[in-house]
Order: sequence, then structure tokens, then C-alpha cells
Amino acid sequence: MNTIFYVEHDAVHHSGFVFDVPEGHDCWLLVITKTAAQFWVDGELKEYPPHHAVLYAPHQKIYYRACAEQYVNDWIRLHSDEPYITESRLPRGKPFPLDDPEYCHKLFQLLVAEHSFKKDYQEASMDFLLRTLFNKMLESCVLENIGPQHYPLMKLRTAIHNNPGYPWTVAAMAKTMSISPGYLQLIYKKSFGVSCMDDVIHSRIRLAKEYLRHYLYSIAEIADRCGYRNVEHFCRQFKQITGVSPKRFKQQSVKVLTDRANLDQ
Repeated sequence: MNTIFYVEHDAVHHSGFVFDVPEGHDCWLLVITKTAAQFWVDGELKEYPPHHAVLYAPHQKIYYRACAEQYVNDWIRLHSDEPYITESRLPRGKPFPLDDPEYCHKLFQLLVAEHSFKKDYQEASMDFLLRTLFNKMLESCVLENIGPQHYPLMKLRTAIHNNPGYPWTVAAMAKTMSISPGYLQLIYKKSFGVSCMDDVIHSRIRLAKEYLRHYLYSIAEIADRCGYRNVEHFCRQFKQITGVSPKRFKQQSVKVLTDRANLDQ
């Protein structure tokens, strides 16, 4: 069971902010930084860049401070006897970089919203959000060498997946990150195991399959909505990836839905 005493996102502190609890809290404290900060680690004060998380166990020394004009973080203080927290493999009192800080930030926003309103199902919702947050942080711990371009790359990839129909080009993507097209292609594939344009293509085909399954658009309309200006090119690319033409895919999808409806009767 978890008992959340307080949770906050986007907490803003001035340049002189210091948080010093030599004997620690009698509960757990999780902090996620959105700006650079200094933490007391291994007997000395060390500076860490933004997008780091640090988990403090009960009665563990806590010391961190601002190191710029402003310090911003998300944080939660809670009691827990849940093994996914008490027996977590996350380091204690030592900041580690987050793979996807925006995802973790959204979870904090949801935790704040849930904690603000008393509901019958609140405990289950809070536990689900905390489990998701701790699992996401564990994913970050197995990653190595999260470089300075990692977060802009994550932002770019999210934009591609959310809007595959946009007229993406390698040159335009590289320009948003202020790097060369060649370097973008190199680090994108190294980070995600797929080239940036292949990511665009697969996102477009995934969207096209959704339209073919559940909408009444024509093949030409779907091609246009998915970012293709040439229907023939769309059909060739769709078949190359799925093994069937868009028309055949739609026919198969309709048959599956019909068969399911007949079974339910």
C-alpha cells in the first residue's frame, strides 16, 4: 500500500534554494529535475544536468540545491510497503538520467490530479501510475551514455509518430536540431535501431492501416492523409511493408470484422 503525503510537478525555486535534511525523511522521496542541480553524492557535491531522477529511502541523507537562476523539479513524498518501490533496483540517493523525461512528467501531472480529488477508485489509480513511473525509471537505468542529443531526438521521434502525414524530410528534421542531415541519420539509427525516414514510412503505414480498418475514406484520401502525394507510390510502399495492397488489406479487415460479428450472434 502507498500513502502519498505530497506530490507536485513544475515546482519552481529561486537560485538560492537548498534542501538539506541530514537524517532524511521517515518516508520515501522521489525527485525529478527539469533544470540543472547539485546533489550530495558519495561525500561530495556534484552537479547534474536536467532530466535526472533521484530516489531517497527513508532516513537517508538528503541534500540538493539550485545551481542556476532557477531550479525546477517534480517530486513526491510517500510511505510505501510495495516491493516495486521498497525493493526497487533503482539507485538510492544518486541521480540517474531519464530516457523519456516528458513521459515521466506526464505521469507526475496525472499523480497530482489524482491526489487533488478524493475518489472511490483513487488508490488503485495512484498505484497504477506509480507502478508505471517506477517501471519507466527502471528502463532508464539499463541505458548507457544518454548524450546531449538524446532529448531532442526523443522529441523529434514523438512528433513523427504523432503526425506522420507531415511532409518530413531528413534536411528539415536535421535543421530543427541544428545538426547536419548525415549526423542526424547516424545518431537516429543508433538511438532507435531504425532510420528517421524509415520511421516516418512505418508511422504512415501504421496510420493507413487504421484508416483502412475503421474508416470509409477512399484509397486516394488515405494516401493524402498519410502524407503521400502520389497514390501509386503509397500503394507500392504499403504492399512492400504489409505484403498486400491497400485494397486487399481493407477486404481482409472487413472479413475479419464480419466473421467476429457472426460469432457473437
